[in-house]
Amino acid sequence: MLRQLTVCVQIAVRALGRNRLRTTLTMLGVIIGVAAVIAMVALGTGARASVERSLKSAGTNIIVITAGNFTRGGESMNIADGRGAATTLTVEDAEALRAVNGVQIVVPGVRTRAWAKSAHRQFFGQIRGTTFDLAEVHGWNYVEGKPPAQADAAVLGRTAAAELFGEGFAAAGQSITIGDRTFIVAAVARTNDAVQDDTVFIPLEAAQALQKIRHLHTVTVAVEQAGDATRIADEITLLLRQRHATGRQAATTVGLGGLPGPGAAGGGADDFVVRTQAAANVTKGLYTSVAAFALANMPKLDEVTMQEMSGTLARAGGTMTALLGSIAAIALIVGGIGIMNIMLVSVTERTKEIGLRLAVGARRRDVLLQFLVEAVVMSLIGGVIGVAGGIATARGLTALLEWPTEVSPASVGLAFGIAAFVGVAFGYYPARRASRLDPIESLRYD
Repeated sequence: MLRQLTVCVQIAVRALGRNRLRTTLTMLGVIIGVAAVIAMVALGTGARASVERSLKSAGTNIIVITAGNFTRGGESMNIADGRGAATTLTVEDAEALRAVNGVQIVVPGVRTRAWAKSAHRQFFGQIRGTTFDLAEVHGWNYVEGKPPAQADAAVLGRTAAAELFGEGFAAAGQSITIGDRTFIVAAVARTNDAVQDDTVFIPLEAAQALQKIRHLHTVTVAVEQAGDATRIADEITLLLRQRHATGRQAATTVGLGGLPGPGAAGGGADDFVVRTQAAANVTKGLYTSVAAFALANMPKLDEVTMQEMSGTLARAGGTMTALLGSIAAIALIVGGIGIMNIMLVSVTERTKEIGLRLAVGARRRDVLLQFLVEAVVMSLIGGVIGVAGGIATARGLTALLEWPTEVSPASVGLAFGIAAFVGVAFGYYPARRASRLDPIESLRYD
């Protein structure tokens, strides 16, 4: 059977090569349809990834654990706020958080303020020791350089880069000095946070060595679903209480992000504060009483946030899919009809050939297979050209209009599958018609 298929493909290629212009025009509909499928999936995937990066940068899926405990608002409000003073938050605590269901990324960190010096300038600002998964958590884009891959690498916020090297100067690849350590600038990051733009990011171990500490000041956690942030924050709080043996099993006060605050009945105050970034953003600048009311309703806010995000993504994806899907469907139908027409013409032109093959012993299914393979080969060649055209279109849209696009292997496989289906669906009738010709009448045909 494999040998027969190989021979059929060779015959099909020779037959299509006899009328190259006609074959090309016939494949045009399939080419446009497949290109539209590739572009549709690339645009949809790129748009979804762009929205997800925007949501990450807004902090809707972020939880921040801060060492220390400070209470604002008095006993009536009792809202916790970490100050980083405690020395009990450790790297082992951060590793333990990875086991919490729904946690996606865990980034331990320390921070200080110090002088950073380049060859000609110096800048007093925030120095943050971290792992560079922080870029994915906050949805950074690197405007210069690439993600760091060495122990002495540093990433600069845009403001920090401008202060150290001047506006318009390429900072990537340059060296800076902090304390007695020298770091190579691996990249400059674009962030949506003014504080991060002002920060120099260095590896966690280097920052701990500079400060001569082993504990952490913060742990940043990214969760898989923004709507689960408050629930996961509660679980993190309980886990850290167990690890730090604070001894409280229940809470009677409200903390940031709807979390239990310090001073609850049943034990001493926590030596850490867990808060969702969404809670911090919502309560920023509010009076303490208003902030407490907002925090008490954070679970409902998280639920609404998740519903709104899901609805927005679904509506945007549905609209884009319907629009480009309609274009692709029309083009593929037109291309399929063109293949059917040309195959019918080919059957007519090769009637004597078909009659001769049947007369010398070819079975009807052999004739059907030959013409069906010819239709599929034509469609698949159009599919290959269409895939190339779709990828070129996606890249062109990104370059010219700055629309985010991502071409995935799955979309290429889908395009080839559609092309093969079009060849089989629209090539079957002409192939069946060729196989049912009468050998005697075919040999007499002029």
